[in-house]
Amino acid sequence: MGAIDQDRWRAAYLNEIARVASETSDRILDTVFFGGGTPSLMNPDLVADILEKIRGGWRISNSFEVTLEANPTSVESGRFQGYRDGGVNRVSMGIQALNDPDLKALGRLHTSKEAYRAFDVARGVFDRVSFDLIYARQNQTLADWQDELAKAIDMAVDHLSLYQLTIEPGTAFGDRHSRGGLLGLPPEDLAADMYFATQEICEAAGLPAYETSNHARPGAESRHNQVYWKYGDYLGIGPGAHGRLTLNGRRYATETEKAPSVWLGQVEGNGSGESRRDILSPHDMGTEYVLMGMRLVSGISADRFERLANQPVNYNKINYLKDIGMLEVDGSNIRATPMGRPVLNAVISTMLEGVT
Repeated sequence: MGAIDQDRWRAAYLNEIARVASETSDRILDTVFFGGGTPSLMNPDLVADILEKIRGGWRISNSFEVTLEANPTSVESGRFQGYRDGGVNRVSMGIQALNDPDLKALGRLHTSKEAYRAFDVARGVFDRVSFDLIYARQNQTLADWQDELAKAIDMAVDHLSLYQLTIEPGTAFGDRHSRGGLLGLPPEDLAADMYFATQEICEAAGLPAYETSNHARPGAESRHNQVYWKYGDYLGIGPGAHGRLTLNGRRYATETEKAPSVWLGQVEGNGSGESRRDILSPHDMGTEYVLMGMRLVSGISADRFERLANQPVNYNKINYLKDIGMLEVDGSNIRATPMGRPVLNAVISTMLEGVT
């Protein structure tokens, strides 16, 4: 962001914070997450100004968590100290892999040496540091992943995000795969072995899974991401940000323009960067709750689903999934079993059959 007028962006962000705070100032704010793109390229004083404005807009919880995403290519020790002085107390790093050939194959711009250095810088400044890795990569063996994961656990402070490489249509990887450019991807049974090895190794190291792809020492779970997974309210500010907001008994989905220049122009011209605000139907809310909540190891509440969706869960499907070992049901609580979590998308799809 060196060539960007950060004063304009500061004014826009502060304007947006004031706008959304005027609707929700009675709430207690628990978390802030600087994510998307490369927020670690922002000047530390801009982050500090944003957090100062936030503290003036809401009551702040005693466990206030402020996370900043950082790429290893954009790390400077002085900058990190500035973020901490400004109020950031947690960093999430997009490391992705711990060797250079795989980083290149993933399209990452940093080297493994830069990743290790960035992590050391972050660990020296922040008490809470998380980083991401991707597994089931091209030509990766189970032994390769076990070795890499052991190194990651030796590095880990309190949290790891471990994602299985998936090929989605319309993405860069999806396009490459459709052209035959992603050779050597592991077969499904090997990817499953990697998943189960991940669970076993992390749990033995005191970093059990609390969500499909996230592992933490007890008490170090990402409080911000749990807001999404527990289907709480969150405000999305900035280009391409999404939000979920409950006002006067109605729940809204909010969106902003993705193009930074368009978003900035809207804020300066219209006083709002919000491009859409749609009322969510009971069907939408019930579906979203299941999609997000079932990612958590703790699962969802059937009672809450009924309140959101205005209908009960489909117990015929729930009991079927329970009988084949995919779900556990304890009173109102429904959660995936260790056998159900690797095929969670199929479990969720079955759970939502008949939801109208």
